[in-house]
Amino acid sequence: MSTDEPNPQQPPQAPEKTPEPSGVDLARVALRAAKEQARARGDAAQQKKQARRGGLRSGARADGRDPMALGAAINRLITERGWETPAAVGGVMGRWPQIVGEDVAKHCEPEKYDEDERVLVVRCDSTAWATNLRLLAPTLVARLNEDLGHGAVKMIKVNGPAGPARRYGPLRAPGSTGPGDTYG
Repeated sequence: MSTDEPNPQQPPQAPEKTPEPSGVDLARVALRAAKEQARARGDAAQQKKQARRGGLRSGARADGRDPMALGAAINRLITERGWETPAAVGGVMGRWPQIVGEDVAKHCEPEKYDEDERVLVVRCDSTAWATNLRLLAPTLVARLNEDLGHGAVKMIKVNGPAGPARRYGPLRAPGSTGPGDTYG
């Protein structure tokens, strides 16, 4: 049996596919920019047509000169800049107790989200809760991606409690970890 032939006893393995979010994000931004340019060209043509008919007139119909509602302006800015994922993750930080549950939220809180790495950093108030959250991390990643969209969060980095600042002085033993054992 040659090495080029597939083994009938082993099923063929599909190559792993890793999503390329940067390409999709870039395509979304380019599509939005093209739509805005087309809309602007259409508005400019409409204004030229009105100018030929006797000048720009204000009327009962909406046009490009009308003021926008604040919510609509913010949503437009978010979509133009491609900030959907960071804005959605910010919403997750506000809804943290509903996502993870009240008990976990009392002891663990999200600190920051790294958009490039797609990592959510969470700080816990004790090492026991940090260990517990590390065990729950795959479930939380799945739940967050279900809520935010596939691939929005790849990993949750869990930090234990922040200890007091380490002081160096004449009464310190060289090489000791000090409170590092407690605040691990």
